[in-house]
Amino acid sequence: MEKIQDELNKQLFDNLINFLRQSHSEFQTESTEWMCRMKSSEIPTAALVLGVNVTDHDLTFKSLSEVLQDSITPYVVSLQAKECPGIKHLLQKLMGQLMNCYVDVDDSEEEECVNISQKKMRCSMASLSQWYKDVTKKSGFETSSKKRTSSSRHWQSPPIVVIFKDMESFTTKVLQDFIVISSQHIHEIPLVLIFGIATSPMIIHRLLPHSVSSLLCIELFQSLSCKEHMATVIDKLLLTTQFPFKLSEKVLQVLINIFLYHDFSVQNFIKGFQLSVVEHFYSQPLSVLCCQLQEAKKRINSLSHNQCENIRSLPSFRRYVESQVSEKQIALLTEDNFLKEVTQTLLEDLNSYHENYFPVLRCLHVFTSSLPKYPLGKQIRELHCACLGKRVWETEEYGSAVQLMRMLAKAELVAILQKCVEIFTSSSGKQFSNTIEKMEEFLTRFQNLEVAETNDIQDVSVSSQNELQKKTDLYHLQKTLLELKESKRSKKLTKFEMLRFEVVDFIESLVRSYLTPAEMQTLNEVVYFNTANTLREHLNAAPRIALHTALNNPYCYLKNQTLKSDVGCISNTAPDICIAYKLHLECGRLINLVDWLEAFSTVVTAVEGKDLDSTATDQMDEIIHARFIRAVSELELLGFIKPSKQKTDHVARLTWGGC
Repeated sequence: MEKIQDELNKQLFDNLINFLRQSHSEFQTESTEWMCRMKSSEIPTAALVLGVNVTDHDLTFKSLSEVLQDSITPYVVSLQAKECPGIKHLLQKLMGQLMNCYVDVDDSEEEECVNISQKKMRCSMASLSQWYKDVTKKSGFETSSKKRTSSSRHWQSPPIVVIFKDMESFTTKVLQDFIVISSQHIHEIPLVLIFGIATSPMIIHRLLPHSVSSLLCIELFQSLSCKEHMATVIDKLLLTTQFPFKLSEKVLQVLINIFLYHDFSVQNFIKGFQLSVVEHFYSQPLSVLCCQLQEAKKRINSLSHNQCENIRSLPSFRRYVESQVSEKQIALLTEDNFLKEVTQTLLEDLNSYHENYFPVLRCLHVFTSSLPKYPLGKQIRELHCACLGKRVWETEEYGSAVQLMRMLAKAELVAILQKCVEIFTSSSGKQFSNTIEKMEEFLTRFQNLEVAETNDIQDVSVSSQNELQKKTDLYHLQKTLLELKESKRSKKLTKFEMLRFEVVDFIESLVRSYLTPAEMQTLNEVVYFNTANTLREHLNAAPRIALHTALNNPYCYLKNQTLKSDVGCISNTAPDICIAYKLHLECGRLINLVDWLEAFSTVVTAVEGKDLDSTATDQMDEIIHARFIRAVSELELLGFIKPSKQKTDHVARLTWGGC
């Protein structure tokens, strides 16, 4: 997954590195363009638009920082708005992070020249400028002395890169002050800013007045949208035979719905996928066979009797046994060795099913992704979910798609067939040689059809001219029109239409042969995780129900035997907030605090065999009163009650129905 992330961000990071190299080279060579910038105090600034999936930004900036530190500069600072409420805090954070960005030099001299205490140094741009001169001077001396260390991968005067992770959250004054101060020292420090933007680049001009934004030399960089990112992750992780683990239709739909309707976070989708892997290998005893085919065959031979019984208990295997003759049924249910041989064959069939399924799925998607209104979905994940759940060829959407496919133009059809040939050629399926030959034959026939149509058009033009010459009177004209009308009623299909029907029928035969639902495959439970409810419970939290359960039955979470109580009873051993919560459930819209306190005190002091004197009783009442106030405050904080304006000694209840 990390490899996929790196591939997706590679182009963006390469563009940013080129931008930094160009800015830094201009600073080093002191070219005319850089001198112009310096005179006008412009700071090289990269506006990095990452999209609304804010939860993914941290990982992107972390990867970016690592790439920059490996190839450009050791001085990379990441700032967040919550850590920089003022310019003083921003400079402290900036200096603090730079103090840890040492250039690797000899240990004996590192502390002497580089490791400067932040407390002793005044946090200002002048101090930063002096620190930068000292560090780069020391680094240049070490490099000239040919003491090659890891710092040699950086330049002699590496730039200082300041990343504002969430630019929209920074206050206008902090940004303005920092930019104005930095512009005055840009001729001393090769400073480069990177603005992380979640919304639109226009936010820069909304936050900064023209007098400040004119101090920036801004270049815009756009990352992949979260939907494109998501499509790539699904394509690399799920629509491939490289990984044996698969998600069922319901589980995949849960993850996609959370992505589309909650946070647009690809990282959360990946975490959901990882949770599915953990749940599958934890809850499914036969997940030991969810591995590469050769390894699975070796593991089958070492299965125990109990594991063989687990195979026999699978619903898909039961259906398979019922479809066999009686002698084979007996052997499958009684002989472990015979069962292991059959299991190996069934796993080979399941592997072949996946090798054939994905190329045909991609081929069908090429046909349907360009149809009007997208009856089978615009994204391949939608088509994949439709094929996993049921026989897709029996749905109304598929029927509509086929009708539209029979109306495709020749150029579109030829282009689609060429893409399908490429898909099948690059696939690992062994049964597609005939399919490729058939599609290439279709392409050849389309080419021959173009030549034949050209000749037919020339012949028709000559004959039409002769017909027009014959139409000299009204009788012949009426007769010709009637003949044309009759010919339209009994119109015969052209050669192109017949060939188009053949192509669509051929694609339909592939769909019916290879896109059968995964649930129909024997031993699909071994590789498919299908417990969508478990995943939904973990990922779709219901905090109100969880709070009610915790307050109404604390034993459910604390697992303390003393907290066990009968239904409807209030135990005095429960936490104070639980006692107050249960008592408030018995009240109406307005709760009298005095009555509530008395009931709370009655429950708390319900301890057998305790006789206290008056002084001890008064002290106990004060303690109980304090505990009650704290419990009521906690319930108010959780949103169960609020102060009432109608009566000062009452509170209003906000929740009903127990949860």
